[in-house]
Amino acid sequence: MWTPASNGIGKVGDGPPQENGIQKHRTSLPAPMFTRSDFSVWSILKKCIGLELSKITMPIAFNEPLSFLQRITEYMEHVYLIHRASRQPQSLERMQSVAAFAVSAVASQWERTGKPFNPLLGETYELIREDLGFRFISEQVSHHPPISAFYSEGLHQDFLFHGSIYPKLKFWGKSVEAEPRGTITLELLKHKEAYTWTNPTCCVHNVIIGKLWIEQYGTVEILNHRTGDKCVLHFKPCGLFGKELHKVEGYIQDKSKKKLFVIYGKWTECLWGIDPVTYESFRKQERRGDSLRKTKPVRGCRGGSPARVRGLARRCLGGPAGGVGYRTCLSERRCLST
Repeated sequence: MWTPASNGIGKVGDGPPQENGIQKHRTSLPAPMFTRSDFSVWSILKKCIGLELSKITMPIAFNEPLSFLQRITEYMEHVYLIHRASRQPQSLERMQSVAAFAVSAVASQWERTGKPFNPLLGETYELIREDLGFRFISEQVSHHPPISAFYSEGLHQDFLFHGSIYPKLKFWGKSVEAEPRGTITLELLKHKEAYTWTNPTCCVHNVIIGKLWIEQYGTVEILNHRTGDKCVLHFKPCGLFGKELHKVEGYIQDKSKKKLFVIYGKWTECLWGIDPVTYESFRKQERRGDSLRKTKPVRGCRGGSPARVRGLARRCLGGPAGGVGYRTCLSERRCLST
């Protein structure tokens, strides 16, 4: 936080110092997070199995120094995807950017195991980011059940983003499950389009003992109400051996249910897109083992084992250019975030 200069030059209420006309934002909290190892979660939760956590009093040690209203603003971390969707001339390309934005909104939850504070009834939070081109306001509209509503608009009148969230929390012994009920709506004003979807279920594991880790699972359906196009995304559960951890697979279809585009990747890293015909051809070759017998390393592919390709074209929906997909790395990919 900014405080007035000790020499008396600054005045209370003045804005933070600026350099070259650009306002600086805080990048870290003023105090470090204390350890939670001294608290026994089991002593509190052992009588709460199957109950809704919104009705359980938890020690403050398990909270992060943010309210849920502030946490919602993290949806806008990759707002550039909305701006780019608004500039796209084709509805399919707009849906690809909207799908990337919808997945990026939950990416901030990775390794975020702290619980935000419950806002008071009528509490509001407002954020204006002129550098990112949006203003955002959220309000706690119900206390029991806890419901938070939010509204955001582009400073250039290019989009509206609004919705309400009712996080249904349950404790299942070794894990805490959060089902984010509520519909999210994105309106692209230039194209007179409205997209709606709901977020996947979030689950925090090892709340009693062991290292905490998070997974998202469930099906997210993004509907374009003007064209009838739909994007169906399947957030895969971890599975027994963790092979499906963080993976997302899905497709974009038109109103006649014809597949137009295939999407896959990891919500913690990047989404990749590819033509459905090419993707299915590759999967058939992969099942026959052809792609595993005649492969060559791809220069520039990062992460994991050497990439194996069969000359397929794909593009990244929400990560850095040259990002890594899962399974076999496909060549000539194109990133939707660049």
